[in-house]
Amino acid sequence: MGSPLRLGRREFGAYEPVIMAIVNRTPDSFYDQGATFRDEPALARVEQAVAEGAAIIDIGGVKAGPGEEVTAAEEVRRTVGFVAEVRRRFPDVVISVDTWRHEVGEAVCEAGADLLNDAWGGVDPKLAEVAGRYGAGLVCTHAGGAEPRTRPHRIAYADVMADILRVTVQLAERAVELGVPRESVLIDPGHDFGKNTRHSLEATRRLGEMVDTGWPVLVSLSNKDFVGETLDRPVKERVIGTLATTAVSAWLGAQVYRVHEVAETRQVLDMVATIAGHRDPAVARRGLA
Repeated sequence: MGSPLRLGRREFGAYEPVIMAIVNRTPDSFYDQGATFRDEPALARVEQAVAEGAAIIDIGGVKAGPGEEVTAAEEVRRTVGFVAEVRRRFPDVVISVDTWRHEVGEAVCEAGADLLNDAWGGVDPKLAEVAGRYGAGLVCTHAGGAEPRTRPHRIAYADVMADILRVTVQLAERAVELGVPRESVLIDPGHDFGKNTRHSLEATRRLGEMVDTGWPVLVSLSNKDFVGETLDRPVKERVIGTLATTAVSAWLGAQVYRVHEVAETRQVLDMVATIAGHRDPAVARRGLA
């Protein structure tokens, strides 16, 4: 483990697992089908996620998969006002915005975002420049060179983890050169992005190699297709598989978890941290009373 992770007003210890709760400002999100597209349900989701133990709220204005085109202007409209309102209501929460566009990054940083979650692996190199200018954090993701909102087709790697390490470390080092604080840069293997199911499983199995780089590792596992294909389960029946993958990732040293189910993830992370010796049991009466 490297230095403490600093995002916004928060600092997280080297062994402190951190939950990033997903709040989609889209009418066609793959998991909740637009449940938080309108402001009030979205704000209620933020309040619930914070109460359940999320330290980061990740706000997205564009569905990751293929679908109706969303312009940069529309993405700004869906996210900027909401970021400002979350900043007003929850001054200490870390606000992340899931975007690949520098224009959106600029607008949300002006509105109070602390972290830019670049899930498409630097496809717009100006996004890292924006993070550097504002002193915001940056998630550097491996997407296998895929264009935003496309699905992989017969993609192949000689060594998927070697490619993940090469790309994410290069992106992280470039971000620091552009002024992003080193303690605010994360790397993400990009499960499902530019990968088939076997690639995502191997990335999970070898996650310790990413942790060994010293950069804090973020994993976005929640209800993804690699979980669904592994267990042959539809989207709404992937929670158990997601939590199992979360436990393995925690044991291997990942620090930040982008999730839909906050309360369940909190219990998994607390249990793993306690088994690993990084957290005390909440109660320890057995055999002592």
